[in-house]
Amino acid sequence: MKQKIRVLIAKPGLDGHDRGAKVIARALRDAGMEVIYTGLRQTPEMIATAALQEDVDAVGLSILSGAHMTLVPRVLELLKANGQGELCVFVGGIIPDEDARLLRDMGIKAVYGPGTPTSQVIADLQQILQPA
Repeated sequence: MKQKIRVLIAKPGLDGHDRGAKVIARALRDAGMEVIYTGLRQTPEMIATAALQEDVDAVGLSILSGAHMTLVPRVLELLKANGQGELCVFVGGIIPDEDARLLRDMGIKAVYGPGTPTSQVIADLQQILQPA
């Protein structure tokens, strides 16, 4: 029997808008994944600790505040320090194309903007985490 994919969805920083994060969390859950939603205003340290404690396969970061180039590298640094540097990390939010390229160069597996179909996020995670 295949083990369920475990995904942590987190809202780093002071951004208080969580509708997109909740939509993604619900869609991943409905697709059969185990989802842990950390809630609003998480620090990178809180996110990395939760990822370690929950033994997740992927971390999704939802950032609409514009602080993605500060928060994402810090989360990646902390995950690496925890021995989780190979985790699938994906980001959703309002991210300029140039920043999206830089994030992917840092190791982010996918960057999703507003209006991305949830089916795309699900398919990408399944492909990355359960290759045929």
